Amino acid sequence: MSSRLWHLGNVLVDLVLEVPALPERGSDVLATRTEHTPGGGFNVMAAAARQGLPVTYAGAHGTGPFGDRARAALHAEGIDVLLAPRPEPDTGFVVCLIDADGERTFVTSPGAEATLAAADLVELRPQAGDLVYVTGYGLLYDSNRAALLDLLPRLDPTVTLVTDPGPLAAEIPEIALELLLARSDWWSCNAREAALLTDVADPAEAARALASRLGRGSALVRTGPDGCLVHDGERLVAVPGFAVDAIDLNGAGDAHTGVFMAALAQGLDPVAAARRANAGAALAVTAPGPATAPDAARLDAFLD
Repeated sequence: MSSRLWHLGNVLVDLVLEVPALPERGSDVLATRTEHTPGGGFNVMAAAARQGLPVTYAGAHGTGPFGDRARAALHAEGIDVLLAPRPEPDTGFVVCLIDADGERTFVTSPGAEATLAAADLVELRPQAGDLVYVTGYGLLYDSNRAALLDLLPRLDPTVTLVTDPGPLAAEIPEIALELLLARSDWWSCNAREAALLTDVADPAEAARALASRLGRGSALVRTGPDGCLVHDGERLVAVPGFAVDAIDLNGAGDAHTGVFMAALAQGLDPVAAARRANAGAALAVTAPGPATAPDAARLDAFLD
């Protein structure tokens, strides 16, 4: 595969705790399982890399045990790291609570990944056919947002920009949101995030509303087990999901996005790429952990 994915999001370390239920305010609960694992943008990159797409992490990372853990995981997946570690602080972490229904609740403590600067990306020149991925989390930090918006005008028109606004979509500053809507080739989000951005509850209508705001791109709205909706600016296509026994929903959206980008890089049309992404997300939720996207061989076998 000649294309490359340049990931401009944030890699953190997830401190995962499985609990019977979320504790009430001021109370306590015993976790039934705990795990320390790289998360955030790592999940998207791992999903894409396992499909054979070359990946470079172009975000910031720190010095300390969390930074070491994140870099080791990136190297294990064959993901290149563009920048040297920040001398301080360490990479940040996320406390992820997973309840008995598989739903996840996050609390994030930012670290070095929130210190990306324009100077870090001044030599970044993605080639024609490459993909650049931006996430809403990065847009919440002043330094990261300035660096990402500085990069946008330098992107070659043949570079595919994929934006995932993330759960905090409503907190993205309006000027950044509009600039990304104008340049993005794909706007990928879940139904909740689409509703936050459009004030439209129905996912199909929200997808249409998002597509109408995109200057040159298409919208993809994930609808959980039902699959996703793809709007290419002219038509809306519902791409059905796959029925599986879900164990852990953590990372399902990341798996979907990573597989979708790899499928686009392989030359699949958007609907076929979305179907493959639906299958990747379905397989990802059948195992515990955030970075459980399948490799290409397992995904091919599932689809066959």
